[in-house]
Order: sequence, then C-alpha cells, then structure tokens
Amino acid sequence: MRIHFSSEQEAFRAEVRVFLEPYRGLDGFFGQGLKWPEVRELFRAMGERGWLALAWPESAGGLGRGPAWEYILWDEVAYARAARNPLSAGIVARTLIRHGDDAQRAEWLPRIRSGELHFSLAYSEPEAGSDLAGLRVRADRDGEHYTVQGQKCWQSYAQDMDCFWLLARTGSPDSRGRGLSLFICEKEREGVTVSGLPTLDGDQLNAVHFDAVRIPASQRIGPENGAWTIMGEALADERHIQFPPGRVRRDLEEMADWLREAGLSNDSAVRRALAQLAVEVAEVEMHGLLVLDAMQKGRPAAAAAAANKIAHTVACQNIARAVAEFGGPAALMAGSRPDLLWRHALWETIGGGTTEIMKGIVAREALGLDARG
Repeated sequence: MRIHFSSEQEAFRAEVRVFLEPYRGLDGFFGQGLKWPEVRELFRAMGERGWLALAWPESAGGLGRGPAWEYILWDEVAYARAARNPLSAGIVARTLIRHGDDAQRAEWLPRIRSGELHFSLAYSEPEAGSDLAGLRVRADRDGEHYTVQGQKCWQSYAQDMDCFWLLARTGSPDSRGRGLSLFICEKEREGVTVSGLPTLDGDQLNAVHFDAVRIPASQRIGPENGAWTIMGEALADERHIQFPPGRVRRDLEEMADWLREAGLSNDSAVRRALAQLAVEVAEVEMHGLLVLDAMQKGRPAAAAAAANKIAHTVACQNIARAVAEFGGPAALMAGSRPDLLWRHALWETIGGGTTEIMKGIVAREALGLDARG
C-alpha cells in the first residue's frame, strides 16, 4: 500500500490547521455535551466553507471531493481536539442523498450542509445494543402518520441535537432485520422525552422515550422495512473517518508531555513504554490508511474498518493505562488530563461497536471463520 496525498490535498490540510487555531482549546472531541454551543458554532463555520459537504456530490450541494479530503479534514479536527464528525453531515446526509426523495432532500440537506441541523442516532435499545435486528421500538402506520412507541438507550448527544435518526420496527415482531424502517423524528415532537445517563468522563449518554409519537409518513426514509440495507450502505460511507488516528497521536503527545512535566521522562521504563506506544500509534495510522485505501479503490472495507477500530481502542487504553501506572495518584487526580483520558478509555470498547463485535467481523470477513464457533 502506498498513499501519497497530493499537493492540493496537503495545501487543504494546511488550510484546515489554520482554520482550527481558534478552536484548539475547545476540547469538544471529548466533552461535546459540555461544550455544545461552541461546537455548534464550529460546525457552522465549517458549513460556511462547504466542509460539512466536502464529499457530497455537487448535484446535492456538495464539493464533490473524494474520501481522502474527508480523511484529512476529520483527522486534523480530531488532533485539534475540536469536535467529532457530526452524524448529520455523514450517515444522515448520505442516506438522504441516496435514498431520500426530492422533497426530503430539499427539506433537510441545506440545513445539514450549513451546520444548523444536527442528529442523534436512535438505534440502540436496552435489550438491543449490538444486535439491532432484535430491537423492539415500533412504528405503526396510521394513515399519513406513523405512531412510535418504545425506548431507545445510550444515545450520544441527544440532549443537544435537533432530530433523531430513528430506527424502528414496522414489520412483525419476529421479522428481525427484514422488518425495520428509518425515520426522521424532531426532538421537540410531543411524546419525546430525553433522560440523561451520566458517563465516567463527566459527559452523558441518554435514554429516549417515545410515547405515542406521531411522525409524518413523509419523514420515513426509503421503503418501509428497507432500513437494514440502507444502514449498511451508510456505515460503509463513513468508515474512513469514524476513528481518526489524529486523536490517538494527540493522546500520546499529551501524555508524554505530562510525564515530562512530572519529571518522569528520563526513567528508562517510561522511555521504553513511550517507544512501544509510539509503535502502536503508528499501527493505528497504518490501519486508518488501509481503510482509506480500500475505499478509494472501491474494495470492501468492513474487515479493515473493524481492525482499525480494535487498534484504535487498544492504543487509547494502553496510553491511558501507562500514564496511570507511572504517574501514580497524581495521574488520577480528578480533573487532570490523564484522569480524563483514563475515564474516557474505559468505554472506548463500546462506542462505535464493541470490541467483541469488531473481532467477529475480522474473523468472518478477513479470516473466513465462523465467529460463533
């Protein structure tokens, strides 16, 4: 594999870095729920430059650039700790472009492109986390509306978002993935209740209750019972920016600086650990580029993306663990940077797909094994 970014792409990287200078203290990558007004302004500023629609087709109002441009953009944003890539401009917008009708695209895409409209994924449920085919929230057709009943759980940033990208069962109870449909549901609709679930890093996930919520049938995206294939397509579009290596690179740099300031950087054991962690970060970079390479060449990227997620998770945890071990109590003081990274690393194996699920994908897709055996 050889990936060389063009001179034009490297100039874009430099432009992004200059743009991000005022946002380098924002820290919205970890604490978006605590910094949402500022993060939203960042997204608006990106929208003004067309960057939220960087790889959308020009026919949909985008800039028509390829995945490498998106990779550069969100890798730099992650390194700057400014924000995570918004789901609205990615999974939601791409699905609307591909499967929405003209009226839906006209209604939703301009506000997403400008950074004004943001979505939370309403997929997981208390008894259907990684196994989405088993979800129970129902959407029953009643004339020109659907009535939604049930509970979602662990929704990121739902307390601040404008809409939910809602996955609900429209088929029979035993229809599994064949009976699911996608909807747009505004958070302010009657019957929607959002309850916070505090997380160890000081932010929150959310539980979302739908109590006889009426959603216009015009806000169903794609065919009834057709969500399973649509979701797979949207996920494939996002694989190159889901886990940017810039985040892990910054983790290591920050922890190396902390150890230096603590007077520990000359310890031979610390130096060996940092060297090993630098190798792990390089591995994460390689995995990220493998995903990008596969996408640019139109090859299946599911296994590469799963391996990337595993490497990313392991590196995050190993960096945080090493600093905790060497720094002792000082590294675990509430409010310290090592403490934040350690707390955040504790649930890295869950967000974006559990490590167990990712290993199953690698076993099945790359090694040809039956992950259940």
